Amino acid sequence: MAEILPLTALHYDQAVAGPLDELVAPPYDVIDDDLRAELTSRSPHNVVNIDLPQTDGPEDPYAHAAQLLQQWRDEGAVVQDDTPAIWPLTQDYTGPDGRRQTRSGFLCRVRVEDYGAGRIRPHERTHPGPKQDRLDLTRATRSNLSPIFSLFSDPGNAAWAALAPHIAATATEPFATTRDPDGTVNRLWRVTDPQALEAVTDVVAKAELLIADGHHRYETARAYAEEIGGEGPHRWVLMCLVALEDPGLTVFPTHRLISGLESESGRQDALDRTIREQFDVLELPDRGSLVPEPRAGDEAVHIGYMDALGQVPYMLSLKESSNVDQLLADHSEPYRQLDTAVLEAVILKGALGMTDEQIDHRDGLDYARDFEAALDALDSEEVDAGFFMAPTPIQQVQEVAESGESMPPKSTYFFPKVPTGLVFNPLFD
Repeated sequence: MAEILPLTALHYDQAVAGPLDELVAPPYDVIDDDLRAELTSRSPHNVVNIDLPQTDGPEDPYAHAAQLLQQWRDEGAVVQDDTPAIWPLTQDYTGPDGRRQTRSGFLCRVRVEDYGAGRIRPHERTHPGPKQDRLDLTRATRSNLSPIFSLFSDPGNAAWAALAPHIAATATEPFATTRDPDGTVNRLWRVTDPQALEAVTDVVAKAELLIADGHHRYETARAYAEEIGGEGPHRWVLMCLVALEDPGLTVFPTHRLISGLESESGRQDALDRTIREQFDVLELPDRGSLVPEPRAGDEAVHIGYMDALGQVPYMLSLKESSNVDQLLADHSEPYRQLDTAVLEAVILKGALGMTDEQIDHRDGLDYARDFEAALDALDSEEVDAGFFMAPTPIQQVQEVAESGESMPPKSTYFFPKVPTGLVFNPLFD
């Protein structure tokens, strides 16, 4: 069973640091240099300064982050609560599909433990690089700066029902409201009522947690907890929990972009041959039809395809005679049904000969969450080919996790992101 606790949080004092709008940032792994510069220009207290630290000289960036966090505490820009709380969060957003939604969750502490049935499960494989970066930052700051986003089953909506009366009582005055660049409005409340906290804790104790976003951060938390040893605050990690049944929970696709198909390499010929052998190919009337609809039942895997040279959009439908079951024989049935697993086995590894290491390090492979950005990359010939994926249904994510497997990297795109800087979890007494 998952074990959670209220959070005795570190958080910004907006009377000193300024409005939270100027202080929060997206998760570190979606911030490029231009966005980082824009965030730091908003406020010297913007969280990006400590969550994605940089220095001009030889100073260690992680030590700089720790010093800066301590400076903010000394100034009173960041303060620590005296009372444990759970922090409800609502996010009003417009998804990539153009629909308006509201997703509801809450921030708390979750006990760090090994992956396993009935406790905490991953849903995607992770890349090795970011783990060391996050571990070095955790060692220096002794804090969780960015929440992990996880899912749990709550068919009766009991956890949110326990928090809702306390939100309604302060609906006109949440603890903070922020607006993301994409227009998402985040509203954060602070609930300290003992009965509400106990009710939420009891609900989650009966559930298994599925990490939706933040696998690197969780694996960092596990490594840090073992490194310190014993019991204490370091055995807990900051999470935002959202019910699988929440009507605002949506998943969007991440498309695959391929480079290195020069004619002399023979890889384009191998790709063309594999597509003909393994898929039924249908030319589409326009590029707007490249993203497949989510599959229903036993429907065949569908993947959109277009190359930069011909610019002709196609829909690829996996043939019954394909050898995908043989290629994925060591995997569970739910895993073999994933379009991203089929693409990885048949195209990336089969036709193009990519290794796991090349896939992990994006050698000849890139990703695009934005459909138009993927088309732009093909139009400009920055990449040679694009594979357009359907959204993965939440139920399929659950089934793969319950089978004990992790999906290929970037199989899901949970939107919106949970901002960094709403609250921090101190890993010290």
